[in-house]
Amino acid sequence: MAEALLALGGNVGPVRETLDRALAMLCEGSGLRLKAASSDYATPPWGVEDQPPFVNLCIAVETELTPQALLGRVQAVEQALGRTRAQERRWGPRPIDIDILAYDDITLAGADLMLPHPRLFERAFVLVPLAEIVPDRVIAGTRVRDALARLDTTGISRLPSRLTP
Repeated sequence: MAEALLALGGNVGPVRETLDRALAMLCEGSGLRLKAASSDYATPPWGVEDQPPFVNLCIAVETELTPQALLGRVQAVEQALGRTRAQERRWGPRPIDIDILAYDDITLAGADLMLPHPRLFERAFVLVPLAEIVPDRVIAGTRVRDALARLDTTGISRLPSRLTP
C-alpha cells in the first residue's frame, strides 16, 4: 500500500457538502482507504483574487491504485461533482478541486501528473491543512511544517467542525 496526500477545495455552491461528497466518493469501492483528514479551512483565493474565498482541506490515504489510476479516480470525482475543466479560468472559481500532492516518495514529471505537486510549497492554503495531519512528513527533502513556516498564512482560518452529536 502506498500513502498519498491529497488537497481538496472549492468556492462555488455548497462547498463543505461537496467536499464531504468528494471524500465519500474517493473512498467508495476498493483500492483507497482514508487514514487522516484535516479540518476545513477558509482561505483567500490564490492566483485569481477576484473571486469568493475557498474552503480547503487535506487528506492522507492508503492506496493500492497507481498514481495514474488515482488521478483517474480524482478526475472522475471532480467531474461527477460538477467540475468542467475545459470551461474554467485557470485558478478561478470551481465547485471542487482535488490535487494529488504526493504519492509515497515518487517523483513524476508527466504531462498530466507531476509528483510531488509542483506548487505545493508555494501554497499556504494547502500547507496549513496538510501540516495539521502530517507536520513531520518530508516531501522532496522538505518537512511540511518547515515549508509552512516560510509562508504567510494571513486570512486562513479553521472552520468550526460540522460534526453533529
